[in-house]
This record gives sequence, structure tokens and C-alpha cells, in this order.
Amino acid sequence: MINTFISVIIPTFNRSSFLTRSINSVLNQTYNDFKLIVVDDGSIDNTNDLINSNYQNIIYLHQNNKGVSSARNLGINTTQSEWIAFLDSDDEWHPKKLELQIKELKKNPSYFICHTNEKWIKNGKHLNQKNKHQKYGGWIFDKCLSLCCVSPSSIIIHNSVFKNCGIFDENFPVCEDYELWLRISSKYKFLYLQDKLITKYGGHSDQLSTKYWGMDRFRIEALYKLIDVGKLSFENLKIAKKMLNHKTKIYTDGALKRGKMDEAQNYLNRLKLIN
Repeated sequence: MINTFISVIIPTFNRSSFLTRSINSVLNQTYNDFKLIVVDDGSIDNTNDLINSNYQNIIYLHQNNKGVSSARNLGINTTQSEWIAFLDSDDEWHPKKLELQIKELKKNPSYFICHTNEKWIKNGKHLNQKNKHQKYGGWIFDKCLSLCCVSPSSIIIHNSVFKNCGIFDENFPVCEDYELWLRISSKYKFLYLQDKLITKYGGHSDQLSTKYWGMDRFRIEALYKLIDVGKLSFENLKIAKKMLNHKTKIYTDGALKRGKMDEAQNYLNRLKLIN
């Protein structure tokens, strides 16, 4: 039987107004064989007081502001647990999230990663997912190429996967999860639960997805990195290059429409070196 003790990592930055909800959703799990690690990425709000006053039994780590990838990595590098789960500080777990995932992992011991479906709430209203956000199980590398189709808040992952594939790339201020899932899905299959076991909340002003324009430029860089490493199978390399061409064309067309000729030409020149 697999060792099912889990380290749960919550990275946070100036989100004390959301943090109570996310922490309590972990502490209220029906499965309780875990330890909770909150990594404060340099908050200047009352996060420190909130944790010290109300949650003395959790592990609280603090670092200077380095970004969400660095915060998650600090949690990963701190723990010795075989299994790791993540929860973004503005998201919420449903009470049976861990219980149901561990149950399925025990049934499927060949899997080292499990993710779930999710519910979306934006500005207080339920938001339906589009077809492009459909999630999958099994060998999902091809599904991960277009956009991020695995939520960090839904994942449980075996520590050996990080040892084999590496941790979050701190050079990516956004799309860091997209970049990581590409690396991992090229080597591992994903167990998927259709149940909506997390709730993601959107619409607040500090979301990283609203902070940076042109998100596809970060996905383009992730694809270059993946291709340059040279460890993809022939089939995966072929479809990764196809997606890189597709995303580069869309991005350069947009740059040309904005009159950014040099930027567009730079992307096209880089693409020639790959093809």
C-alpha cells in the first residue's frame, strides 16, 4: 500500500482576506493524514498576525517576495513527504477532496499524479467552463500544449516526479504551471477525477492572469525551453513544434497589427532556427 501522508502547500502574497477560507478548507478535510505549510511570499498585510493568532498548528514559512513559483518551491524543498498537494490562497477545497483522490490513487498505483475537475466563481457568480478548458486523464501531453489544463489547486503529486522532472521554473512570472505540466506530462500519465473538488475564485485585481499582457508569449517561451532540452519523443516533439508555430503566428500577427515590426520579426527569426 502506498504511503499516503501529504504535505499541503499554500503560497500566499498579501491575501489575508482570502487566506482564512483556503486554510479552513484544508483543515476541514475528511482525510486528515497531512501537514499544512503556508509559504508567505513577503506579504506586507496582516498575514503574519492572522497565522500566528489563529493557526498555531500549521507550518508557516516566510520569504522575501520572489513570486509564486519560488514560494511553492520553498514548500517543496522543505518537506520530506512522498506526496505533495497545492492550494492557491484564493481557492478553496471541497471537504472530500483529499479523501477521494487518495482513494483513487490507491486503486491506481501506477499513477504518480492526480488532478480533478473544478468549479469557477467570478465576481460572486458561477462561471461555466468552455470546451477548451476540458480536462483529461492518461497521457495528456497533447492536451497541455494549447493552454494550462491542470489547476495547481487540484493536484496531488508524488515527490519523485519533481526529482525526475524538476520543480517550478522561477523565471516564469506567469504560465509557470503550464511550463511545468508540459515537462511532467511528457513523462507521466495523469489520473483524473471528474468530480468538481475545488472552487476557483476570479475577478479580484491581484490575479496574475490580469497583471501581464500577451500571456501566450510566456507559453511560447515554455515551448522553446521544452524543445531545446531535447528530451521529447519524436511524436511529442512534432506536435510541440506545431503548437509553437501556431502560437507564434497568432502572436506575431498581433504584434504586426500594433506596429511592432521588430518584435514580430524577432519571433519569426527564432522560429526559423527551430524549424
